[in-house]
Amino acid sequence: MCEKLHCRPPSDVPPKWFKFRNCLRALRFRTRWLIIEYIGNGKKSTEEIYNYLLKKGEKLTKSGLYYHLSELKSAGIIEIAEYIERGGAPEKIWKRKTKKIVIDLLETEEAGD
Repeated sequence: MCEKLHCRPPSDVPPKWFKFRNCLRALRFRTRWLIIEYIGNGKKSTEEIYNYLLKKGEKLTKSGLYYHLSELKSAGIIEIAEYIERGGAPEKIWKRKTKKIVIDLLETEEAGD
């Protein structure tokens, strides 16, 4: 996170602000929108996602893909549905965890967020 004073959030921001920030950060790259779109309502393996992105013209390495998947997972947008065995090593199968991102601006954390 930015160490400059103007980049840091005030000390009294509500916890939901961090959730909002994490979602925005996760969605700031076209690649991540393509991943969400491709997974859709189904399940896709890491390899399927990688091949899809290459066909869409994305220039990324497998480690770059893992980074994007990790960011989407951290934001609660996708999750691991299962593992399958391929060539002796387990492969992750991904699914969408949420269809909508809703942040209630009026509800407080104490009230049940």
